[in-house]
Amino acid sequence: MLRSELIARLAEEYSHLRHDDLEKIVAVILDEIAEALAEGNRVELRGFGAFSVRERKPRTGRNPRTGETVEVKAKRVPFFRPGKELRARVNGGDDPEAR
Repeated sequence: MLRSELIARLAEEYSHLRHDDLEKIVAVILDEIAEALAEGNRVELRGFGAFSVRERKPRTGRNPRTGETVEVKAKRVPFFRPGKELRARVNGGDDPEAR
C-alpha cells in the first residue's frame, strides 16, 4: 500500500476530515516514528508491532559485479517485528506462535 492509498482509505472512512488534514496526520505519525528511530528509541504499536534500530558491525563484502573485496562500514538499520495480532491476521488466524 502506498502512502497515497492509505490517505485515500482514511478519506473514505473519515469523510468529515479534509484531505489535507489527513495527509498531515499521516505525515506526522510517520515523521514521529522516524524521529524516534533516529534517536535510537523503540516504537511499539500494540497489536501491530514494534520498530527498533539494530547495529550492524563493519564487515568485508564483495562487489557482485566485479567480485572485488570492499569494506562495509558499521551502520544502524531500522527493524520491524510484527505483533501477535498482526502475525495471526496475516496467517489467517493459524499462527501457533500468536497463541
